[in-house]
Amino acid sequence: MNAPATHPESEEERRWLLAARAGDLEAFERLIAVYTRPIYNLAYRMLGDPQEAEDATQEIFLRIYRGLATYDPQRPPASWILSIAAHYCIDQLRARRPSVPLEDLESKIVAPSRDHPESVVERRDQEEQIQQALLRLSHEDRMVLVLYYWHERSCEEIASILGVSREAVRVRLHRARLRLAEHLYPLVHAGDPPSAAPSPARRRS
Repeated sequence: MNAPATHPESEEERRWLLAARAGDLEAFERLIAVYTRPIYNLAYRMLGDPQEAEDATQEIFLRIYRGLATYDPQRPPASWILSIAAHYCIDQLRARRPSVPLEDLESKIVAPSRDHPESVVERRDQEEQIQQALLRLSHEDRMVLVLYYWHERSCEEIASILGVSREAVRVRLHRARLRLAEHLYPLVHAGDPPSAAPSPARRRS
């Protein structure tokens, strides 16, 4: 049986990780260039504040650097890096004080039309609504959604990142979709005539 194909990007990132582990700072700088945006986006979705997300991004890269000796070359680089980022954000949230159908949500996460400049403003409003709804979820539910939709990770990858079973990810994902739809509905439909909210549609993962 042939070994599964690997993405050239993953192989290159694996080489950078191993080189950085051996003391090559230039290789680590390449990783920073590739992962700064994904890590910042994850931190912003989880923490909800741009400055906190910037601070978290710096701390996460510091943890990645300090943890290079623990990297297992058999593990996909993105999975290992996002795992460190995810756990850092969850730890930050736990240190704080306790605190529409899904298809409608997904249809909003699209690039604005270039033919209509006003769609940029609409996009910002939608993003803010989604972010507000995300911040009302539990830390675990929020992380699963962020990894699944914004980072396009499979349930298996998320299980590896979070250190849980694939079935646990599927359960969390289903629960998180329903709760996000519940929180998002009044934000999206603010000002609409009163009506019974439709049940969130289910989607296969």
